[in-house]
Amino acid sequence: MTARAWAELLRVSALFTVPGDALAGAAAVGRRPGRSTALAMGASLCLYEAGMALNDWADRDEDAVDRPQRPIPSGRITPRAALTAAGALTAAGLGLAARAGRPALAVATGLAATVWAYDLRLKHTAAGPAAMAAARGLDLLLGATATATGGTTAPAPGPPAPHASGATATATGRPAPHAGGALAGAALLTAHTYAVTAVSRHETRGGSTAAPLTALASVLALGGAMAAERRTSRDGAPAARAPGRLLRTALAGAYLRTAARPLAHAALNPSPPLTQRAVGGGIRAMIPLQAALAARAGATGTGLAVMGLVPLARALSRKVSPT
Repeated sequence: MTARAWAELLRVSALFTVPGDALAGAAAVGRRPGRSTALAMGASLCLYEAGMALNDWADRDEDAVDRPQRPIPSGRITPRAALTAAGALTAAGLGLAARAGRPALAVATGLAATVWAYDLRLKHTAAGPAAMAAARGLDLLLGATATATGGTTAPAPGPPAPHASGATATATGRPAPHAGGALAGAALLTAHTYAVTAVSRHETRGGSTAAPLTALASVLALGGAMAAERRTSRDGAPAARAPGRLLRTALAGAYLRTAARPLAHAALNPSPPLTQRAVGGGIRAMIPLQAALAARAGATGTGLAVMGLVPLARALSRKVSPT
């Protein structure tokens, strides 16, 4: 068993799409990332990698036919080792979430259950894309929950996040974080993940034009939503024009360039290579989407930090496929 085989099993090039979930969640509740955010990020990384190992363990017979070069069917990693890694990584992820507090552990437990249910039961059913999408949404909520309840009191840089008129105050006198921003961000990330997962169901055999076309429509709509100016805040008052509007537009453009072009190619020619390229583009596009979500919440610095992961993901994807 080599490091290269484990890198392929765990799809390490896709790891860079994970930290932005927690950071976007922190931005959505109007807080600076802190220790609890870092713990949520670590939990997310562990649970994501657990899902990768479990996925290949569950699909080992199918991969022996469609992708014999994968680590398990090629004999480079044993099924027992992959399943053990999935269990150990799940335990590590839940342990890190527990250190961020009980609310974070509750979300992480739901996330872990969704990951295992997807890989073992739901992946090849009609509920598969919804389960995968729910996992991504829960990952953002994990970061939001850990940050909001982990004792971080300093507001995020940029315009303060609006609160509902009936929000209660914390012990420090600050308004309690409003869950609406986190739920909205999770919904947008969920929609993107659903679209990409629907396309991925055809990546080994190709042949579907409808899936990439539908995903392309979803991506265009999400890009427009990211670039759109908010006219009112949650309490109905006029929203101030954010100084980061140009940044949000640029991030939305980066998201569209990364995801839309390969989807259009796959729609025109739904061959397995182009479909796989569209799925890879959809995975990498999560980074600018997360950055746009953070910037839209007013955390422009966080958005720029998340975008710093793009060149790392691109460089590693040339060596290890994210799909």
